[in-house]
Amino acid sequence: MRTRTRIGTGLATIVVSVAAIVLTIGASPADAAAGGSGPYPADYETSPSLSNHTIYRPSSLPAERMPIFVWGNGGCAANGTGQINFLREISSYGFLVIANGAPNGSGSTTSSMLTQSIDWAFAENSRSSSKYYGRLDTSKVAVGGWSCGGLEAYAVSNDSRITTTLIFSSGLLNDADDYQLARLTKPIAYFIGGPSDIAYPNAIDDWGKLPSGLPAFMGNLNVGHGGTYDQVNGGEFGRVAVLYLKWRLKGDLTAGANFVGSDCGLCHTQWQVQQKNLTLGDGNPPTTPPVTPSSPSTPPSSPSTPPSSPSGTPGCTAAYTVQDQWPGGFVAGVVVTAGSAGLNGWRVTLTLPGGAAIASVWNAVNTGTSGTVTLANQSYNGQVAPGQTASFGFQGTGTGAGATATCSAS
Repeated sequence: MRTRTRIGTGLATIVVSVAAIVLTIGASPADAAAGGSGPYPADYETSPSLSNHTIYRPSSLPAERMPIFVWGNGGCAANGTGQINFLREISSYGFLVIANGAPNGSGSTTSSMLTQSIDWAFAENSRSSSKYYGRLDTSKVAVGGWSCGGLEAYAVSNDSRITTTLIFSSGLLNDADDYQLARLTKPIAYFIGGPSDIAYPNAIDDWGKLPSGLPAFMGNLNVGHGGTYDQVNGGEFGRVAVLYLKWRLKGDLTAGANFVGSDCGLCHTQWQVQQKNLTLGDGNPPTTPPVTPSSPSTPPSSPSTPPSSPSGTPGCTAAYTVQDQWPGGFVAGVVVTAGSAGLNGWRVTLTLPGGAAIASVWNAVNTGTSGTVTLANQSYNGQVAPGQTASFGFQGTGTGAGATATCSAS
């Protein structure tokens, strides 16, 4: 049973106070470190087609496709620069980060704005005149939020396109909302401010109610509810968020070692760590093939050289990768590469090993869940230019290694 009165009332007060704080410090944080500490100095921009959002991106887009991270602000405040140091730091490591709210905006946000961010990113990745055309890894999407923003993240965490959820100093306010925990199927991580954090009791309550077998991490740093977001590069919360996202969205096992095992990198430090069902996986690289930088009007080229298609029929190849494996489940991705004639639609025939089954799919429509399964394009990713790629992913039960994939035009 949650301590509903204390936490519900307390978080309501925190929501108001945090909203006021971010409006004060969000515009020009005193300790701002321009660009972040990553290899791709980042800043933010806006888009007319995504009103009331702030888009953080590397100033020069990296050669590898960028995973996507969408963010709900503290206080559900509609100020997309409220946690600028933290979000710009994440983007500087090669992520597209989209925060609810316009830069220095006012008012309140809703969880649907996180869904709008994902919709926009997917559309831009498919729009040939966009600077992001073919440059986003739409099979790797994370949602996160701080305090009230964490509640927004919970609300959309069942979106099939989301591959992991990050909850910062937040927890469900009422037992009636526990259905949001029961429907979780993707890995989740909690970064909480320790016992002095007003959200701590609710986060701990959520932790105890997670579905059996769900991969989960919890780290508590004794900094209270306010976190370290306004510190240089987002402080310690910024550092661990980058590590977690590099692991979950880029397949970086060195980063992942900070979260897994009794001697994890965050273990035996100032962080208090808890783990459930975590393994590093089998070490396969992520499905983020590099792209060649190009102008916004020119589609990026792909290093893949698929075999030519017989009789001029549009052909394609499919590359299958296990991205994460844990006892009883796995996450896999498939990259479809178009042949010399391009594609107006594609279909992948996937033969799963014995005992494996598909639980959920993103960026494709499946027919069947075990044995030989057919996965076809969604409406937004069927058209693929010659030599270019589309990707999809899925979470499965059992063991993912040993599956085979073949592609055909549809």
